[in-house]
Formats: sequence, structure tokens, C-alpha cells
Amino acid sequence: MKDNKDQLSRFWFVVSNALPPVGLFLYFRHRKAYPNKAKRALKSAIVGVPIAILGACIMNTFVLN
Repeated sequence: MKDNKDQLSRFWFVVSNALPPVGLFLYFRHRKAYPNKAKRALKSAIVGVPIAILGACIMNTFVLN
């Protein structure tokens, strides 16, 4: 049987992607007990940073102008 405790849920994956500080928090919270969960949260946070920067540039250039 597969251990579901070491899997990051879809909800937390999306939240850590949209809000990278949440992903970093989840990484530091679960890094010792659940390494797979922590690694996925960290990867999601790292991917979320460029997406947030790109979204901010698009918002600033096209929407707020």
C-alpha cells in the first residue's frame, strides 16, 4: 500500500505555486519527516516565482496602462 502522507496534495501544490512563501514554509516544515512532500513544495515555489514576475510584468504593461 502506498503511503499518502509523503505526497503533497493538489491544493497545497497550487497554493505553493501561487504563493511561493507558502511553498518555502511547507518545505521547511516537512523536510525531515516527509522528504518527497517537501521537495515537491519547494519545486512548486521555485516555479511560482518566475510565473509571478511574468504575471506582474504583463499586468503592469497591459492592464494597468
